[in-house]
Amino acid sequence: MSEQQHRLKGIVLPDGVPLDAVGDLGWSALTDLETPVMVLHAEALRHNIATMEAYVRDAGVLLAPHAKTSLSRYVVSAQLDGGAWGMTAATVGQVRALHRWGVRRILLANVLVDPKAIEWLARTLLATSTHSTGHDQTDLWCYVDSVAGVDLLEHTLAELHAERPLQVLVERGYDGGRTGARSREEALWTARAVQRSARLVLSGVGGYEGLMHRDPDAGHPAGLVPFLDAIAETARDLVTADLLEVEAPIVTAGGSSYFDQVVARLGPDIVGPRFRTVLRSGCYVTHDHGMYHRASPFDGRRTSPDAPTFRPALELLARVLSTPERGLAIVDFGRRDVPFDDQLPILLGRYADGVLQPLPRIPVAKVNDQHGHLRLEDGHGEEPGSQHDLAPGDLLAFGISHPCGAFDRWPAIPLVDESHRVLDVVTVDM
Repeated sequence: MSEQQHRLKGIVLPDGVPLDAVGDLGWSALTDLETPVMVLHAEALRHNIATMEAYVRDAGVLLAPHAKTSLSRYVVSAQLDGGAWGMTAATVGQVRALHRWGVRRILLANVLVDPKAIEWLARTLLATSTHSTGHDQTDLWCYVDSVAGVDLLEHTLAELHAERPLQVLVERGYDGGRTGARSREEALWTARAVQRSARLVLSGVGGYEGLMHRDPDAGHPAGLVPFLDAIAETARDLVTADLLEVEAPIVTAGGSSYFDQVVARLGPDIVGPRFRTVLRSGCYVTHDHGMYHRASPFDGRRTSPDAPTFRPALELLARVLSTPERGLAIVDFGRRDVPFDDQLPILLGRYADGVLQPLPRIPVAKVNDQHGHLRLEDGHGEEPGSQHDLAPGDLLAFGISHPCGAFDRWPAIPLVDESHRVLDVVTVDM
């Protein structure tokens, strides 16, 4: 077995058949793959990309989806082909991959302190030789959130004799959040330190609102609007103090749950006419049956009946292993197969002759490393399991919550059409 085949889950390739030829085999994900297996629905993927592209175009903002959602060249290419302005990365390792794939605008939504990472940037993206021809040019932005961080970057780039300056955005944060200047004053001190530097260029402001605790009554975090207003405030401060060093600075925020609020508070001409608003939403590309189903303005948090709707594109196929006691069924997926940081998977139904049949409510009660526990509840006060006929070998469909965790666990995901015919395999490449 090749090293490539050894890494696959659910896909057993015939001898001599390369992974990129799977689409030629005529396989059905329902009958020709081993379970458990995660599949990606091509039509839902295309729909979500087109829906988001139409939204940002109509809103007059730009989209740099977060590549950490999929870590996949296939998905990144589809997003760029669908109109994305650039891509977002969380680490310099992800920046390297995006650069290798030819992405020309990369927003590193993180502060940069690691000397080896800074060295790679200085030797590649900040080297004059790599920008001698227009087609080879890659624009990069990263965050700074403190004077100490600015000084570290400036000193390291000077030691490395970086040939071109690094574009940076002042990051605003909030108490209890991640990185980011916690106050208006600290953001201004940081910006002034950038202006004094010789190897950094102040190019805008950024922040991330996605980790705020959601207020169920408001439908979004109570601190969301004040935080977005603080980002706008900082952007205006930079204009007033004449600290911005580019003609078209960036203001950026926007996870996959509250991008509509970002547009409302940071959109075109709201911060200022010079600014380009960049959304970094990533999980919209596959959506899900859990956290984004609940929170997305294009699903559970719809503010208008006319709003478009994202479609869940990831589906887990699994089989019943055993019904060892009354009220319990054991299925063949576990922690190694599904994300569980937000919630456990949701049973969608059972396949019979290729048709998904709904089932009464059956929750996933817990997962072990390789096993899932279904608690068979009938909802009528009778003995658990009395209304269910699950049997070993039954093929079940599950929806997941949090796409990033799904891609983390599946190095290769079959791409399927609406009838579950396998079209291709989407690989995780970062």
